[in-house]
Amino acid sequence: MNTAPVPAGRDVLAEKIQTIRRQWVALFENVQKVILGKEAVIERVLIAMTARGHVLLKDVPGVGKTVLAKTIAASIQGTFKRIQFTPDLLPMDITGSNIFDLRKKAFEFQPGAVFANILLADEINRATPKTQSALLEVMEERQVTVEGTTHPLDPPFQCIATMNPLDHDGTYVLPAAQMDRFMMMLSMGYPPPDAEVRMLDVHLAVEPILQEIKPVLTCADFLDWQRTVPLIYCSDEIKRYAVSVVSALRGDAQNLQSISPRSTLQLVKASQARAMLQGRDYVSAQDVQHMAGEVMGHRVLLADGRVGREYVAEVLSKVAIPA
Repeated sequence: MNTAPVPAGRDVLAEKIQTIRRQWVALFENVQKVILGKEAVIERVLIAMTARGHVLLKDVPGVGKTVLAKTIAASIQGTFKRIQFTPDLLPMDITGSNIFDLRKKAFEFQPGAVFANILLADEINRATPKTQSALLEVMEERQVTVEGTTHPLDPPFQCIATMNPLDHDGTYVLPAAQMDRFMMMLSMGYPPPDAEVRMLDVHLAVEPILQEIKPVLTCADFLDWQRTVPLIYCSDEIKRYAVSVVSALRGDAQNLQSISPRSTLQLVKASQARAMLQGRDYVSAQDVQHMAGEVMGHRVLLADGRVGREYVAEVLSKVAIPA
């Protein structure tokens, strides 16, 4: 479906989308100055964040995951914090805790590292399941509850988590409930040889490249992106198409894992965000097709060890596309 009815008054929305499109290009190019040869990964991470989704980066150490998170935070003028997950990390180290102030003779809440615009949860699967679960409320509700008191986080709040492959020593399996909180699971991978040579030129410079990165938009601009996403038109046909894709994955005997309705919602949100960043005020079937593998890849479980993204593409090819 390539067109959608445009109600009266959507010309204002169309103008806003074109502004967002220009900002998106500027942000994308700014991040590319540091993260070389990874255009597809940058695009998908920014789409997920625009749709208020969190991202899990599964890869070996040293491929640029931390630098990617820092560069995005610097580019949107947002605060950045990093938590190094280790087996002795406690939930209060993440969320914060009440500390007794001797001067005031009262307990005061000391915010944890989650109180940031961009949070990097580094090597999340090295912490115990109890500590991992401390992120669940924060990721879903954008708030922290300590001793019955709720502390909201300042928007935007986006979590970029990294995970080492499970064959590395000292790792824990992430529970399905936590995996479901991430809109996408991506892999940075190794850069192409030419990009790796350019990376040496960039990162061996006298001045660290991150110090030269200037903001190209503000957190308020980025929040405006997120508020605009729900305004992107999604027809009933496209909604049924997204549900049909998820139903096909649920009903396929090769998939051994259930897929939640949250997954369907995140697929549509990601499609809306992609459409908006492409400069359109409506979602097409191509948007759903483009995002299905990224959103659903880590939500399927295959006995033969195939990559989830490739399997989703196979199932997707069997679902009828709206006329």
